[in-house]
Amino acid sequence: MKTLTHEQYLALLYSQNVERQDYAVICPMCGTVQSARLLIQAGVAPDFDGVLRYLGFSCVGRFTGKGSPSVEEGKNHGCDWTLGGLLQCHVMVLEDPTGVKRPVFEPATPEQARELAARLGGIYE
Repeated sequence: MKTLTHEQYLALLYSQNVERQDYAVICPMCGTVQSARLLIQAGVAPDFDGVLRYLGFSCVGRFTGKGSPSVEEGKNHGCDWTLGGLLQCHVMVLEDPTGVKRPVFEPATPEQARELAARLGGIYE
């Protein structure tokens, strides 16, 4: 289990060198790389602020009618996983200054973030 502070987690997202709607994370169950832009395009909410509560916590497939991770793994379109359930299958947590830990999806690599952004219409040179 990887434990990071909020600042360390943000540093990993910032290192992707993309706009905030293209910060990318990886579902720990199905491996789908996803971003706020993908959640917005899936109709989860109309803007970044609206999808922020789901980014890194609920897989995009949860909002697009996909099935369980065992069925959807490797298809790169998401699954119905969320970190709010009884099963704890995450690999990363954020620890706040008081010691409270919250599970999160791992950040994607800069290459994965840029590839997803390009696929979704983000323009990066």
